[in-house]
This record gives sequence, C-alpha cells and structure tokens, in this order.
Amino acid sequence: MPTMPLLAELDALPARWEVQATVAAPVAAVAGLLFAVTEGRVGHDNLLVLARASAARQGAMTVVGAAGRYRAELAGPLEPVDIQVDGCKLAVQSWYAGVHTATACPEGTLVTHRVRRVLPDHPGFAAGIAELGLRARMARDLRRVLEVVADRLGC
Repeated sequence: MPTMPLLAELDALPARWEVQATVAAPVAAVAGLLFAVTEGRVGHDNLLVLARASAARQGAMTVVGAAGRYRAELAGPLEPVDIQVDGCKLAVQSWYAGVHTATACPEGTLVTHRVRRVLPDHPGFAAGIAELGLRARMARDLRRVLEVVADRLGC
C-alpha cells in the first residue's frame, strides 16, 4: 500500500501546539526564502527552517531528494529528517513532526509552525524540557529564522 504524503498525513493530525510570527513582506517572497529546499548543505539559503539546528550549524546536515520530497541526512548516529514542500507549506518529520505555513495577513505574512507529533522518549523531548520549554524554544527559533528572512527582504 502506498504511503500518504507527509503533508497530508500531518495535516490530518491535531496540532499539539503552535507558534506564530509575522514578516512585513508578501507571502510569495517570504515563502520563497523560508521554504527553499534543494540538494546540498542546510543553511540560510537552503532549508532555512532547520538552519539553526545543531547539526546544521556544524555543517553536518545535507539535503537529498527532489520535486518537493526530501531527506536531510545527518552525520553520526542521528536519524534522517523527512521533508516535504508544497507551495506555502513545509513539513518536517524527525523526533517531532511539524508543519510550517505562510499565509497573508494585514501585516504582510503570518508564519505558523504547528507541532503535530512528538516522540516522548526522545532526548530532545526529555522531561526537563517538556512541552512548555520546547514551545518557548520553537518561538525563539521561529523569530530568529524570520529575522533572517526580513533582513534578506529588506523589511
């Protein structure tokens, strides 16, 4: 039986929590930077939503794939990250699964990151971090990523 595309699978799940932020720029411009994914090293010009991840900052995360379906391969014993991009949406699945969306709003573009699933036994979701700490970290990371987008768009 064929597997369901990642975006459809995650969109069918309820959001465990979400974070949002805005950029004073058109949706197409924001999505063009935020959801740009090609084969190669993850960074500020490729898979920007994961550019702040520890492995990406160390140059140890590389994207493979094409046509909207990708995997980010990581150096070492870490599991790869599944990625799907479709227009103004990007899904990521690793120890957590989430979807970033970009939609128009009066201020320009509203970017939302909804977490749909978390593996509770994963060290990234240890009891000390729990949902509140992870949500705060996600909000901070989203703000930082959107600062890069705003700077590159001059807004």
